[in-house]
Amino acid sequence: MKLSNLALLLSATATVYYAEAQSVETCKQGGSGMVSTADPAATEVGFKILEDGGTAVDAMVAVQAVLGLVEPQSSGLGGGSFAVYYDASTSSITTFDGRETAPMAATEDRFATFPPGLQGFVGAWQGGLSVGVPGTPLLLETMLEKYGSKSMSELFQPAIDLATNGFLKLRPATFFRDPMAFEYMMINETCQVKSPGTNLTNPEYAATLEKIATMGAKEGFYTGDMADAIAAAVQNDLGIPGDMVVADLESYTVIEREPVCVDIGTDSVCGMGPPSSGGLAVGQMMALLEQVQDKLVKSTMVDDTNASVLDPTNVHLFTQAGRLAFADRNKFVGDPDFTSVPSEGMLNKEYLADRALLINATSDMGTAMPGVPPGSAGMQMAMDSSVKNTGT
Repeated sequence: MKLSNLALLLSATATVYYAEAQSVETCKQGGSGMVSTADPAATEVGFKILEDGGTAVDAMVAVQAVLGLVEPQSSGLGGGSFAVYYDASTSSITTFDGRETAPMAATEDRFATFPPGLQGFVGAWQGGLSVGVPGTPLLLETMLEKYGSKSMSELFQPAIDLATNGFLKLRPATFFRDPMAFEYMMINETCQVKSPGTNLTNPEYAATLEKIATMGAKEGFYTGDMADAIAAAVQNDLGIPGDMVVADLESYTVIEREPVCVDIGTDSVCGMGPPSSGGLAVGQMMALLEQVQDKLVKSTMVDDTNASVLDPTNVHLFTQAGRLAFADRNKFVGDPDFTSVPSEGMLNKEYLADRALLINATSDMGTAMPGVPPGSAGMQMAMDSSVKNTGT
């Protein structure tokens, strides 16, 4: 495997995968490159960039621009991103933190006055008060300047063409609290959601991409008219007005961070570290499963009929490793700029060997409690006992 990041994976194999649920190709591979996304249009654009000699980051930028068009609710320019980058020429891994940040006016009791339970939670996040400062546009530009070979204008052009000329809406959507989103996704005459297969255009999105490509992310998105519009939308939210101001956007920065890595057998598995919890949780789970590998049902996975990877024993052990990893995750992982995270201790082999002793091959451990990884002694942290019933 040569290189990976949030939207694209390069490898040396030559297989084409298909997403059966959608009956469309969302993963394309050939030669020395592979692109995998949630949408076939984005996958195709990224693959063409690679075929045209672009780097993985070139393809990632083009892919992200298309995803912002075809699935704005999940991958829009108004969100944030993490990127993990492997440089084959130096055998080095680095990561980039382009996630959203809280406005400067945010305080620790920001949502303390909301009522408990699901309605309180929904009320908290469906409003301007929960909007973070977007990081994706600057992350794309930052990585393109360091590792790209093509211009932003060239890489945004496929998304601009799709937004101007039309693209097929693939997924149903059922809820829109924002009037602009409602108008975009609904048929006004019948008040019905536009169905999958509808051809949509979004000239405003095309204009936004052109502005960023021409002026750069800082001038085209984080300052000027665009920043004014973003701050105004947050402050004038119809649900709960927020307190983001233009200065929050102007001061946004992308942070380059060290990855978190764990040795599994003879390989080193690396991922995004805090404030992401993914690298630590996946690393812990893989290390825990390595400790109990004698209990796993082995599988060569030679053909589709060999399904032992999903043998009930394997699934059970996976869930148990997940319980332990997420118990630690929920207690210890936070933003390293504001709290101490014992990342090294959480991936310590001796610590995980002790944690693996809690895994029983035939019975469920129930609620898992967090451990005491090296470096965490004396930490005072509050557990979050709230229940979140939707999303990831």
